[in-house]
Amino acid sequence: MTTMTDTSNAARFREFKMPDVGEGLTEAEILKWYVQPGDTVTDGQVVCEVETAKAAVELPIPFDGVVHELRFPEGTTVDVGQVIIAVDVAPGSGDAAPAPAPVAEVEPEPEAPKGRQPVLVGYGVSEGSTKRRARKGSAASVPAAAAAIQVEMNGHGAVVPESRPLAKPPVRKLAKDLGIDLATVVPTGEGGIITREDVHAAAKPVPAQAPVPVATAPVAAEAAPEAPAPAVVATVGARETRIPVKGVRKAIAQAMVGSAFTAPHVTEFVTVDVTRTMKLVAELKEDKDMAGVRVNPLLIIAKALLVAIKRNPEVNAAWDEANQEIVQKHYVNLGIAAATPRGLIVPNIKDAHDKTLPQLAAALGELVSTARDGKTSPAAMAGGTVTITNVGVFGVDTGTPILNPGESAILAVGAIKLQPWVHKGKVKPRQVTTLALSFDHRLVDGELGSKVLADVAAILEQPKRLITWA
Repeated sequence: MTTMTDTSNAARFREFKMPDVGEGLTEAEILKWYVQPGDTVTDGQVVCEVETAKAAVELPIPFDGVVHELRFPEGTTVDVGQVIIAVDVAPGSGDAAPAPAPVAEVEPEPEAPKGRQPVLVGYGVSEGSTKRRARKGSAASVPAAAAAIQVEMNGHGAVVPESRPLAKPPVRKLAKDLGIDLATVVPTGEGGIITREDVHAAAKPVPAQAPVPVATAPVAAEAAPEAPAPAVVATVGARETRIPVKGVRKAIAQAMVGSAFTAPHVTEFVTVDVTRTMKLVAELKEDKDMAGVRVNPLLIIAKALLVAIKRNPEVNAAWDEANQEIVQKHYVNLGIAAATPRGLIVPNIKDAHDKTLPQLAAALGELVSTARDGKTSPAAMAGGTVTITNVGVFGVDTGTPILNPGESAILAVGAIKLQPWVHKGKVKPRQVTTLALSFDHRLVDGELGSKVLADVAAILEQPKRLITWA
């Protein structure tokens, strides 16, 4: 029966759900909470940082109030649409009653029908399990002995559960893949949820000298210590280490597999003398018009590729499988592959073809700085047309780059090295690099790909072509 108190509580407490932060993403990992229960928040204030499959994003809350409850701890992967925080929007109206929580507070009547109840978004437990969680301040406390049993079990041993263990579908799949019975796993997640870390902890081998205790009764989740197992699973003397695949790394893997087995790749190579380009870079560093921006070989290479695309516009296209059409693009969103602590990302410079050299330099600097800080937005990585990957910074001569999904070509730039080179009929030390161009053979045939690569090489050999060809 709905009471007046229930209605007022529902109006008093507002819930903020995990939003879709870009391009239909279905889940995100909570990296860091910036607020705690009891903190005052205002409309637009950033409350947490989450990592999607594409980038780390800060989430602002859309209303004022006092934080009542954080539904998930840091490190938890949450589906889009799940409530992540509850806020008291009328904190001065009396004692705060519990906000709508993931777990029911009232024990069911014995004669209540059996079935699944909507306890968490995406989860359900039988009615008999609604008394399993003890809320703050409730009389249902866990004996010290039971807490000690749970700490010693550390994910091993048999537990007689009151109901089906609480776990998200990806966690259930992980447990199945590792051969772990979720009924034997001690949950450390809020609300008694079994996390990935709990499953990995249960997968660790039990030391032979340590006896495995057996619980004779269910143990409440709140008795577990608030120190989840590390994401990287390794044991002393282990020959293998298991690292969960998630976030940006998971997205990279899926994108590369999809690209490699969808677009027929062709890669061509050319070695070129870039001595004159290096001299131009040195001169531009002293040019007052380039003051305040970073000038490096990548800047000239990017400009050379843009000029080559202008001379061969058919290379700047995309394959529309659904409509069986080739989409030629009259703009260039130039992607720059960037290695970050979270993995490889490819943000792009929008309308790079319209930018002057100083504007292109400024855009490159901002792109790299934002990527290193982990602040690249999903929008900055969407809509790319061609990409440059600079493997030369790692001392590598060249490579066979895989296309960024949806793009037609990617240019790999190798290390620039002093090498013996025939120049004006004599062998001289010259600065040389190797370029590799991979392209989608559905869109780009050998002749077109060769022209683009040859144009880039010609510009780097004679940078004055940036003027005569542009």
